[in-house]
Amino acid sequence: MRSLGTGDYLFLLLAMRWTIVLSVGAFVFGGLIGAAVALARISSVRALRWLAIGYIRLLQGTPLLLQLFLVFFGGDLLGFGLGPYLSAILGLSLNAGAFLGEIWRGALQAVPVGQTEAARALGLGYRARMVRVVGPQALRIAIPPTVGFLVNLVKSTSLAAIIGFVELTRAGQMLNNATFRPFTIFGIVAVLYFLLCWPLTIVSRRLERRMSVAHKR
Repeated sequence: MRSLGTGDYLFLLLAMRWTIVLSVGAFVFGGLIGAAVALARISSVRALRWLAIGYIRLLQGTPLLLQLFLVFFGGDLLGFGLGPYLSAILGLSLNAGAFLGEIWRGALQAVPVGQTEAARALGLGYRARMVRVVGPQALRIAIPPTVGFLVNLVKSTSLAAIIGFVELTRAGQMLNNATFRPFTIFGIVAVLYFLLCWPLTIVSRRLERRMSVAHKR
């Protein structure tokens, strides 16, 4: 057992950078998937609605860890290994898309029907209604829960350690194997996760309070 040095702390900080990169990538690609899922859920085409419902139930009804395993080992089975990073991005994005799709679907349907009817009466097409009328109102409703989900997404990136991606949790495991100081190392890892998630949690709570006040008015 050896003591921790400056290089060990720097190793954890650099690994935290990859946790941030993984979180941002999964949120961006998951957001694109989520937007498509949300629009499919409220579509007038029945097949699209059922396809979106099936996707959401499948991804929300199975563990994220299992999904990461399927993406990681599935690529090898089909003859194209994605590697830990791409597998983590793809697995987290697919999972995030299901949850964000439901969040944004709820926000879109929370906009009063009268707003859509008024937009139709003005002769606005579907795209114009979504961009000019429904979308901006739904965005205000969706922001607080979306930020709250981002907090969970940051913490969920720790599961990427299981498939070999060296983010913060995996770096902690590697450092512990070299120093045999689990309490100290994973305590530091927990503090670093807290520093990442705490500002987002504060933002989410403030947005929820602001939205609540705006709704009462």
